[in-house]
Amino acid sequence: MDNREQLLGNEKISKLLMKLSIPATLAMLVNALYNITDTIFVGQKVGYLAIGGLAICFPMQTIMMAFSGMIGVGSSSIISRRLGAGKKEEAFEAAGNAFTLAFTIGTTICIIGQIFMPQLLTLFGATDELMPYATSYLRFILIGFIYSPMVMSSNNMIRSEGNAKIAMNSMLIGAIMNIVLDYIFVIVIGTGIAGAAIATIISQFSSFIFVMIYFRSGKSIFKLKLHHLKVDWGIARETVKVGASTFVRQGGSSVMAILLNHSLVFYGGNMAVSVYGIINKILMLMYMPAFGISQGMQPIAGFNYGAKKFDRVKAVVKLGIKYAILYAITFVVLIEVFPDSTFRLFSGDQTVIDNGIFAIRLMICMTPFAVLQTLSASLFQTLGKAMPALLLTLSRQILLFIPLMLLLPTLGLGLLGIWLAFPAADALSALVTAYFFRKEMKDLDRLEKEQAVLKEEAVANVTCEDLEYIPLVGD
Repeated sequence: MDNREQLLGNEKISKLLMKLSIPATLAMLVNALYNITDTIFVGQKVGYLAIGGLAICFPMQTIMMAFSGMIGVGSSSIISRRLGAGKKEEAFEAAGNAFTLAFTIGTTICIIGQIFMPQLLTLFGATDELMPYATSYLRFILIGFIYSPMVMSSNNMIRSEGNAKIAMNSMLIGAIMNIVLDYIFVIVIGTGIAGAAIATIISQFSSFIFVMIYFRSGKSIFKLKLHHLKVDWGIARETVKVGASTFVRQGGSSVMAILLNHSLVFYGGNMAVSVYGIINKILMLMYMPAFGISQGMQPIAGFNYGAKKFDRVKAVVKLGIKYAILYAITFVVLIEVFPDSTFRLFSGDQTVIDNGIFAIRLMICMTPFAVLQTLSASLFQTLGKAMPALLLTLSRQILLFIPLMLLLPTLGLGLLGIWLAFPAADALSALVTAYFFRKEMKDLDRLEKEQAVLKEEAVANVTCEDLEYIPLVGD
């Protein structure tokens, strides 16, 4: 058995989860730094309207992340389960298909975005004041869509083979370069919001080069050849099916952001859009570790589910949720206590700071409950159960938040109603998630008992067969 397969199937769960989730969590935090550092440098150098311009571009970036996440999570789920079942060639085919799909979709979105940029930005909620900033940023960011989806998909595949440190390093290289280039382009050269975008796409390209070198180095278990890159529609359908909940979550974020931008402009103007633009970046720091833990959990759960080691699946899920909730609670407490210092990282405008403190204290108070939803949806994806994962993802953003965000302001609450929609949706979605999570744990208990019975019967059969060959006394 390959060392990585031995690791996923037999290593102590707590040690294994830490080994895979810490690099994945750091990688996700590093990934968040791309947008966060852009916002910090642009906010401090250009002003709060530029932050609003970044917020207007967020739906387009989220759409790309939705496709990338769908391909990455869907393919890594297939890969983990195929490796667990000892079907390496099928795992290689899933990896090759992921590359082809990521490149095709990314390039298509880049072309469409460049052609219809003014119309798209208007759809996303750009006002006359925010349009120039959004246009300057998106024009360059779209170029990165040609290769950045392959980086995201590759990192998911690398984690699925149990090599999370490589995935972390690819993101770390890009993030460090982005910080340096942001300072050079925005602060030193003074190219403003366009410079922040150029810094981002150069940094993403460096991550792309790194993962390509890794796959070509022979250190990966994936031995991809040209025929693996040919789209297999059966694998493509399974990839999309399993990754659908990730697409809906990220795509739902895009729809939510579009509607939210329009509502914020209507009830609070450009200032409200900029305030949410900052809060959204802060929330990334809270959610990214949950995504990192889920990514560390996925190859363990997927491999052991394929290997029928259901006790290990349950153990890693419960431990992952425990770690994620503890982090979320700690994060929320720190933000509630020190909101002023947090906002000053992004802007020195006192009006932005005052509005932001009030909003963020309301918005994040229930977010630890949302972590359960994130990890539970990830579990269903990993096990190849697309419908429960899709429903859990829909429940928070589409079925709950959007109606609340549209309804509460009309009840005389105005902008306050928008801020209150966040904790309300988090709390309600946690109740829905708890029901499905408990049901899945019972199913795993049942499968574990059935597997134990089969093992006992196999041992009994072997014992009986052995007795037939025991010579009788006197023979």
